Amino acid sequence: MVTPAPQRLALPKYRRDPDGTHPPLDSPDYRSTRLRHPKQPLVLMPQRLTEVTGPLLGPGRLGEHDNDLTRGRDGEPQGQRIIVTGRLLDGDGRPVRNSLVEIWQANAGGRYRHIGDRWPAPLDPNFDGVGRTLTDDDGRYEFTTIKPGAYPWKNHDNAWRPAHIHFSVFGTAFTQRLVTQMYFPDDPLFAQDPIFNSVPDEKARQRMISRFDLDRTEEHWALAFQFDIVLRGREASVFEEEEDDDE
Repeated sequence: MVTPAPQRLALPKYRRDPDGTHPPLDSPDYRSTRLRHPKQPLVLMPQRLTEVTGPLLGPGRLGEHDNDLTRGRDGEPQGQRIIVTGRLLDGDGRPVRNSLVEIWQANAGGRYRHIGDRWPAPLDPNFDGVGRTLTDDDGRYEFTTIKPGAYPWKNHDNAWRPAHIHFSVFGTAFTQRLVTQMYFPDDPLFAQDPIFNSVPDEKARQRMISRFDLDRTEEHWALAFQFDIVLRGREASVFEEEEDDDE
């Protein structure tokens, strides 16, 4: 009897994104990067069995209203109610199914429910600012939330962050995670924001801006914005990721 040869684990390989798509880890205008960017060459840690398998992020881990940030409290949150929809796509435009998408954001006054956020904007007792959902078979996700406000930060003189929503996208395990930000059209603060402008490529920066979606807007209820997330390739979304200097 011939013993079959053991099969080797097929590890994923990813295409490289175009230069200028992602911000450099050291962006001088974004002052805190001077303190936390790596000073030594990065070491590539290959994904092995532990990284490409479980724990699975399945539907049993979600609550019924986890994708509706306007519910779950005693009253209505303050601010403009919005619906945020989009698709999660791979580099070939194919849908990424059953992927965990999480968001977090400031409230309508521009304040996070976080111990470190102490600027004098009101906290909303009916808004936590966090939500999550799974993409469907077509790679679609949907959130109902409140449009966040701008907020000040201490990066430079009279510095304000444009309104934005943070997105976190997971693969099949917690080690497979990408983080990006979604902005809103025609924000007057874009020109002076060093985080938005740390992305070298102008077209890549525009992919961080959502599109107003009148067709998806619900009458007498909520405005709608569309924001697709592309994992790789020429139309890749901008992610907060480590630089890759090999090749």
